[in-house]
Amino acid sequence: MNALDMLPRAVDGSGYRLGQPQRAGALTMVPVFGPAYPGIVPPRHGLKLGRVVTYGQVELANPAASGVAIVPLHVGYIQDAAQNHALCRSAFIAAGQTLRFEDACCVQESQGGYLAGRDDQWFFVLPVELRAAALRLRTTANFSKLWGDIATFNRRYGLPARGHLEQVLTRQRAGLTQYQSRLERLDGQLGALFFVGDTLAGVEIAPDPEYFADVWTALVCFAYGPAAWFSAAPERAEAPLRAGSVDGLRAELAGRRRDRADEVRGWLAAAPWPPGELVEEEQYLGLRLSTVDSGTVAGQVVTDGERLVYASLFAAAA
Repeated sequence: MNALDMLPRAVDGSGYRLGQPQRAGALTMVPVFGPAYPGIVPPRHGLKLGRVVTYGQVELANPAASGVAIVPLHVGYIQDAAQNHALCRSAFIAAGQTLRFEDACCVQESQGGYLAGRDDQWFFVLPVELRAAALRLRTTANFSKLWGDIATFNRRYGLPARGHLEQVLTRQRAGLTQYQSRLERLDGQLGALFFVGDTLAGVEIAPDPEYFADVWTALVCFAYGPAAWFSAAPERAEAPLRAGSVDGLRAELAGRRRDRADEVRGWLAAAPWPPGELVEEEQYLGLRLSTVDSGTVAGQVVTDGERLVYASLFAAAA
């Protein structure tokens, strides 16, 4: 598995390679390795929630002394006794600057109170089932705009049909966070492909391994974890290893890894994943932030010329 062919045609993905697939229940993760892009501050150090000005308006800051922050697409914040919010788009924030997002969305329908900057803040990424709707609502200033989609998301999983995303993200948090340990983030890994069952659900590429480490939990547990957690796909139980020697066990394990890689290659080949065209949204020096929405695949991509810097692409019909 050596090529990353599901990127938009205008993006050069030739320097990236795919690693050995890992599986936890219905969720399969394929590590991505490739060239690091310097000068991007990682989200936990270079991105801070400042405040919610009013419902639907969120301020984020880049407190770093140098380097630009790329805001993770569909990042969100949860605090007790405050109206939880998520963003509908990515953006650039220069060092020492603050950016107000006036098109953010509330994700907790009947909770009052404003989010505030805290040292213990943690962030999530919207579940993949909500991401296409959120992306298409970027630039729309309406704090309640995602409540109907969240209610449908909850109903889908047998929960009360309310615009309250914490019914999954916090009440199922203990189960969802198991994915960060059952699937191993590897040294040098700067991205991943995520499959739910045999369906490609997302392609996530970070500028460098440190950035990816910062978004790993938000992606594996909250962006793709809920779809896998509630999936009807049966847990696959592998037959016990039967070799009678250490060398035999190694050979049997290697054979299973090859079989799993071949299976995932088949999933990739069958994936209805048209790459779509890039529509530029904004620039920062030589960096360009663009949106992709082919109807089947959506997301946002940051490039420097043809070189890929960041990508968050997902199945729009998840």
